[in-house]
Amino acid sequence: MLSQREYIEHRNWMQRAEAKAARICGVSESGTLIEWYLRNRRKSAGLFAMLSPKTYLWRPIPLRNPVVFYEGHLPAFSANTLLKKGFFAPPIDSRLDQLFARGIDPDDETSAQPRVQGTWPTRAEVRKYGHLVDAAIVEALNFVENNPEQSALVEMAYAILEHEAMHQETMLYMWHELPHRCKSLPVGGRTDGAAANSPPAPSRVHIPEGSADLGAVRSKIPFGWDNEFPTCRVRVPAFEIDVHNVTNGEFMAFVDAGAYRDRNLWTATAWSWLQEKTIQNPHFWSRRGAGWAWRGMFELIDLPLAWPVYVSQAEASAYARWQGRRLPTEAEYQRAAYGSPVGDERRYPWGDAPPNATHGNFDFAHWEPVPVGSYPAGASAWGVHDLVGNGWEWTSTPFTGIPGFTPMAIYPEYSADFFDTKHYVLKGASPATAKELIRPSFRNWFRANYPYVYATFRTARTDDESGR
Repeated sequence: MLSQREYIEHRNWMQRAEAKAARICGVSESGTLIEWYLRNRRKSAGLFAMLSPKTYLWRPIPLRNPVVFYEGHLPAFSANTLLKKGFFAPPIDSRLDQLFARGIDPDDETSAQPRVQGTWPTRAEVRKYGHLVDAAIVEALNFVENNPEQSALVEMAYAILEHEAMHQETMLYMWHELPHRCKSLPVGGRTDGAAANSPPAPSRVHIPEGSADLGAVRSKIPFGWDNEFPTCRVRVPAFEIDVHNVTNGEFMAFVDAGAYRDRNLWTATAWSWLQEKTIQNPHFWSRRGAGWAWRGMFELIDLPLAWPVYVSQAEASAYARWQGRRLPTEAEYQRAAYGSPVGDERRYPWGDAPPNATHGNFDFAHWEPVPVGSYPAGASAWGVHDLVGNGWEWTSTPFTGIPGFTPMAIYPEYSADFFDTKHYVLKGASPATAKELIRPSFRNWFRANYPYVYATFRTARTDDESGR
């Protein structure tokens, strides 16, 4: 948690930055790039303020850098991308620009060593650096706002804005790993710790053969990452898919059946991971007496049976095999989410209306999941629920480029470094996904054995597989 002095200093700086931005371009809540940037910075500051100061050098997840890295990485990415590459500006601090340039994505904990030699900079140094970067970024975004024909600069501006929003989610699931005593609920916040109801009865819907559009047309969206282009229409055979995500209650039957000890349900890689880490249940579950508890952000509660289960792709795949089914492909997810019986594709599962609080559990609406099916207004044309929000959705599709993929000039390693058959595509959104990231072409990806992300799943099978 921030001290009173630190809080006042940060509040005063934000007020000065916002006043300066208002003088520069009349920024308001109307949605300018500068307003989005400042809103991002306020939200990030609020996330860091949740933590006890003693956690600053901790690594909540052994596969990731310590907390200090992320407070420096957010402004460093903005400086390295927009200021240096876009405006050829001199370094604000060349040492910190380099130190905080990029995170790590190791195969295992033995190779997950932070990229710093010696000691990390102090929090005061990191925050001073962040404030200097922020002031320069506000000036740069003002130029971008007034020169929209500078397409490369516009792309860089959107990249730094979406990058911070994505890292806010990364930080939140990292914070989830910290002891409850090291976190404080923000003022006016609520824990969302009560389980409201019982899981709905399992149900499935048949989706006829049709097409699905993967990717996007560059001219039709203001920004997209390189793995979202180009567009590709694929034929999708008829298939059956779960109406709701698999719940904790349904997954409990899998655990109780001893499935974590059944070698036949797991790939060789997944089985080795289970044995090495002695995994016997989902990462977010904890034993409490004879039952199970949910390890929430701020408290431990009885396991909410109606919430979607959060698991790795390896666990989701094993459950699907146990059911005689499988995970949907990326194309099947697209058709279930955005397709329709009349043949056209929707902008969102629910239609063309921009995402709002009635459509799903996203954009930090809740700290935790909510019961599946809580947002009927967000259902797709086929009646499939929660395709956006309440948890990213694992697919069986390895992460790679859409045919015709080209690395983006401003960040060529963004996607291509992960085309290794070890990462899998996730679609949709979680409770911590910013609404600005909700679009049909957005693709997330993680390793199959990565258990920390807010990711759930549903099962599917084709007509041939189901014997129709």
